[in-house]
Amino acid sequence: MKLILAMLALVAFAGPGTVVAAEKSAKAASASQWPNQGKVLEVIDTAMYTYLQVSGAKGPVWIAASKTSVAKGDTIGYGAGSVMTNFHSKSLNRTFDSIIFTDKVEKLK
Repeated sequence: MKLILAMLALVAFAGPGTVVAAEKSAKAASASQWPNQGKVLEVIDTAMYTYLQVSGAKGPVWIAASKTSVAKGDTIGYGAGSVMTNFHSKSLNRTFDSIIFTDKVEKLK
């Protein structure tokens, strides 16, 4: 938060030429706050949750978060969350070998 306020102050005093640099800096700061990032490979929405298959360092992983607006091909950041194995989703009638439940997902690009 302090970083964002400092960048806003810089833009206010430096003029419009630095707006682009400040925006890039803000996106980089936002991306760095997420311990996990990846490209969305598949999206399944239910009434309460969004299930996402995301590219990971060791291969695709499934994550679940509160319903969110994310599309296939988006790059997202997400927290470590809680990993569950052999999780059965009643709403999807599907069992996931492993899935990460996280509280928030943010579109990065």
